[in-house]
Order: sequence, then structure tokens, then C-alpha cells
Amino acid sequence: MANVLIVSQYFFPENFVINHIARALSANNHNITVLTGFPNYPSGDYYEGYRWPWPRRETADGINILRVPLIPRRRGRAIELALNYLSFAATASLAALFLRGKADVILVYQPSPVTVGLPALVAKWITRAPLLLWVQDLWPDSLTATGAIKSRTLLDLVRRLVRFIYRRSEIIAVPSRAFCTPVALIAPGSDIRYLPNPADATQRECTADRSENHRLKPGFRLVFAGNLGVAQGLETVLDAAEATRHVPEIKWIMIGEGRMRAELEAHAAARGLSETVEITGPFPSDRMPGLFAQADVLLMTLRRDPLFELTVPSKLQTYLAAGRPILAALDGEAARIVLEANAGICCPAGDAAALAAAAIRLHGMTASERDAMGGAARTYHAREFSLRLIVDRLEGWLTEMRGARACVS
Repeated sequence: MANVLIVSQYFFPENFVINHIARALSANNHNITVLTGFPNYPSGDYYEGYRWPWPRRETADGINILRVPLIPRRRGRAIELALNYLSFAATASLAALFLRGKADVILVYQPSPVTVGLPALVAKWITRAPLLLWVQDLWPDSLTATGAIKSRTLLDLVRRLVRFIYRRSEIIAVPSRAFCTPVALIAPGSDIRYLPNPADATQRECTADRSENHRLKPGFRLVFAGNLGVAQGLETVLDAAEATRHVPEIKWIMIGEGRMRAELEAHAAARGLSETVEITGPFPSDRMPGLFAQADVLLMTLRRDPLFELTVPSKLQTYLAAGRPILAALDGEAARIVLEANAGICCPAGDAAALAAAAIRLHGMTASERDAMGGAARTYHAREFSLRLIVDRLEGWLTEMRGARACVS
């Protein structure tokens, strides 16, 4: 048994992969402490019951949780996100100075922002524990890809910060093999290892009772689920929806929340797409299997950008586990996985005409042809992305780090 400190800006009730990793490690008799912030993702406002001006301790599923206050994301504008990221880095770093108990190893879950590494380094300094950084998002590349920062001076400062954090991590884990090269360019000589994201542990083959869920717009349903953000390039979906008006049975459905939601709703209304497009807002993760059960196809999109060619969105694993055919409007590593798994159809990122043609092609297939894609998706997920496989690999590395620390001591 090891004392594992997990540092993550996001944690339950926010829906992130790290929730399932923490529960699985706890179930394997490790003592888990999570240093995290007050939940406010993706809505931008504090969840009910979390408007406290000071840190608070909780226990859930045997996991010790230390929450620190932060400035919420609000509408997700650049200044609001910067304040959100920096406020967590500051309050979590202060809290790390007073962590009770002794950590044997530190696991950092790092989607945006990379600044989550700063309180982890403070914790490392206090506890002398080795650090495993699980990189989910490449900085500063993601900042330029989304247009969040354009100043070369600021980007250079971010790059220096990333290098500072990477070089102080004993292991850097990456969710896409394509991440290895850019990480190595920033921190040459680092121990970089492949650790893909597992599917959301609540996902199973989609046989849930549909009557307990929101009823999606009837028709041939192409369902996108996740963050409605800039990186997803969802304006292409609206263009494709307009191009499939002549096939009225095809419905484009977006489930989720994000900074682009209001704009997407406004554009869909202005273009008269209310019969073709549905934007539902978010649902709890335990209701998603029932919603996926209503989908004929699961939809993935990303903007066209060199960074996103390296990226494997975590929703891909969840889609594979759901056992539905996948329509992937993206390039690079994620498209390669969909095709390798025989799980669906891919088209280039940002190409609305190709996306519309792919939707019409899937609509024209027989149910048995689409079911074969869904079955292949489940099989590939079980072989490559099961939660047990990922946790076993991670647990082995944490044990390795703990043993190396004992030898040094």
C-alpha cells in the first residue's frame, strides 16, 4: 500500500478521467489524497454547496479530498481562465505547505492548465516524494491552437514554465504516442511513457433504459458529447447540418457545456436549423449510457491544427466503450485509432462537405453494418483502453518510483 497524493485542478463532482483512476487506486488499498479546487467546470460557476472562502476537507469513496478556493471560470474568456488557473496554483501551493501525512508518490493530472504542476512541485519539496506528471494537454501549443495567447513573449514564458515542471518530474506520462516527440523537445532526456486515458468507468454497452433519460430529437441521431469549446471546431457541424437538410431524418445533437455553447445556439437559430440541430446542455455521467443508447452514431470533431493531429481526446475511449459507430471529423492520431479499430468513418477536420457526406453514408448503411462497427469499437477498447489495464500500468510505475525513492533514502 502506498500513500498517493493526486494533484488535479479538477475532481469529482466534475467529470474527469482522474476520478476513476483515484477510485481504482483506492480500491487497490492505496491511501489516496486529492488536492483539488472548488468544482466549477464546465458551467463556470461554483457547484451548489461550494461557496466557501477557505479550504475544506471531504471524504468520498475512501478518498481524502482537500479542496482549495479559486476564482471560477465564469464565461471562459481569456482573462477569466487566466485568473482561474493562477488562483488555483496559488491557493493549492499554499495548501501543499500544510498537507497532513506523508506522500510516498505524487501523481499530477494535467489537462489545461499546466500551472497545476506548481503546487505539485511545492508538495514534492515538502514531502520529498517522486512526481509522475500525466500530461493531457501540450502547452504552450494548445494556447496558440485556440488563439488564447498570441504574444511571443508570453508564449516563451509559458514554455519556460513547462520546461521547469517537466524537468522536475521523474516520469512524464502522455495519452498519445504522438505526444512523445514534442515533450522530448521541451525536456530532453526525460522519462516519457505512454499512458492512454481509459473510458469513463460509468460507460458500458449501451443497453440502458431509455425511458429514464432525456429524449433526444427523433431521427437518425449523430451525437456529440463533451466540451463545447473552441478546440472542437463545432461550427463545422452547423455547416454540415445545413448541407444535410435534404435528408431530414439526419439529426445533429450536441450534449455538453462550454464557452461556445451560446454562440452555437444563436447561430443554429439564425440559420433556421432548429429541426436539424439540438443542443441539450450537460448531463451527469451516470445518465450518459442511456443517452448514447439513443445515438445511431457518436460524433467527434476537432479544429484543423497541427497540435490536434497529435491529440487523442478522452471522449474517444468512452465512445469506443459505448459500442456505437464513430464519425470522426479530425486528423492524425485519433483518426488512426478509429480506422485501426474499424470503429467508424473519418473525414478531414474542418471539412463540412466531407462531414455531411460521411453522415449521409452512415445513414445509408444497414443497421447490421453499423452494429459491426460498434462491436469492433468495444473489442478494440477492451484490448487497448480498459480501466484495469491503465490502472495496472500506472500502479506499476508508482511502485517503481516508490522503490527508487527507498533506495535513494
